[in-house]
Amino acid sequence: MVDIPDMQSDLFGCYSSPDAANFFQPLAERVRPRSLDDMSGQDHLVGPDGPLRKFLAGDQMPSMIFWGPPGSGKTTLAEICASSLSYRFEQLSAIDSGVKDVRKALENAEKSRRSGHRTLLFIDEIHRFNKTQQDTLLHAIEQGLIVLIGATTENPSFEVNAALLSRMQVYILNPLEPKEIEAVIRRALKEDTLFRPLSIEIADLDFLLRFSGGDARKALNAVEAAVSLMPEGADMVLNREVLSRALQHSAPIYDKGGENHYDIISAFIKSMRGSDPDAALFWLARMLQGGEDPKFIARRMVIFASEDIGNADPYAITLAISVFQAVEMIGLPEARINLAHGVTYLASAPKSNASYQGISDAMNEAKAMQQLRVPLHLRNAPTKLMKAEKYGEGYRYPHSYPGHFVQQQYFPDGLAPKAYYRPGDEGREKYIRERLALLWNERYHS
Repeated sequence: MVDIPDMQSDLFGCYSSPDAANFFQPLAERVRPRSLDDMSGQDHLVGPDGPLRKFLAGDQMPSMIFWGPPGSGKTTLAEICASSLSYRFEQLSAIDSGVKDVRKALENAEKSRRSGHRTLLFIDEIHRFNKTQQDTLLHAIEQGLIVLIGATTENPSFEVNAALLSRMQVYILNPLEPKEIEAVIRRALKEDTLFRPLSIEIADLDFLLRFSGGDARKALNAVEAAVSLMPEGADMVLNREVLSRALQHSAPIYDKGGENHYDIISAFIKSMRGSDPDAALFWLARMLQGGEDPKFIARRMVIFASEDIGNADPYAITLAISVFQAVEMIGLPEARINLAHGVTYLASAPKSNASYQGISDAMNEAKAMQQLRVPLHLRNAPTKLMKAEKYGEGYRYPHSYPGHFVQQQYFPDGLAPKAYYRPGDEGREKYIRERLALLWNERYHS
């Protein structure tokens, strides 16, 4: 267990030890980076050529929005920017702040400006502000009263109004990579004044990294929770059992970069292909619990909609794309509902791989017949020379014929027409097959 630092209380029972406040802060706050050099990850922003490093080196800072997942460093970067430029730092949370709070912050900024100090106003969850709340910030930004940094986990294109967005730069923060999370953990154990004397060993780092899902705060909170459960005097070895007990979280057997990843996505696709929505939902749940990127799942669903459903249900591709866009806009945990919506529809839809087979066959044949030229009657003739060369001559315009159709040659000379696309009897494709057989009787009955 962690010993409470020696502290003396005053008349009102308030502790005066310099370590007192530090003790009661969460580990993630105690080891929060104080400079860009202490940051793990986000090299595209804080590296040698990153815009934030250049802004600080030039003693300037535009108003910005940091868009990224939880635990990626949005608040930390805002604090570093303020301290590096010696700006007064004021923070609001859009969850529990209203117009009155924003105006109060702007009044404080005006007082600071009169005394020669600039203010960096940081608004967490800025996407939760409504239009009126966001509009109160416009004039302050334009007049240079504040430098505004907003943090959001949502796409600012949808959640921040255009007037405010046009006055701010948007920078995307990425989930931290496993090696970056590991660096955060090791730095915390090495530098934290409370944890350093304990000689903590993390015996199952892979599990902890998978659990964190790119969220540094989540990883540090997990370490802190596990340490708090260790009996006094015990060796500080945080194995999977200890971590799972602390987190009340069973360890999913899932490796996003390994064989299990490919096995489960394969089972997921094959369950949808086999029209089993229940099995597909099970494998979806396994992937989500294992920390799989929901956009990876949604991309595979878009592919599946064309590869395995195609024209049997032409709406499937529309739905799959809508699900992908919803996942991008909303993010986890709510996006699991969008994914489940799409998965159950795709798994239950009629199936056809005719379009997929058709393009595969056509590409194989086209590769072997690159020398075949476009027939003259199918070519455009925008110039007199092309018309003189008989480009477009003999082309029959289908809309000028009954049923908006006329038989003519669309294949290149030297290649006999053949059916690459062979629709089946499922769903909408049954109608398509009947129509094509009527139009191209010889081809579809040969």
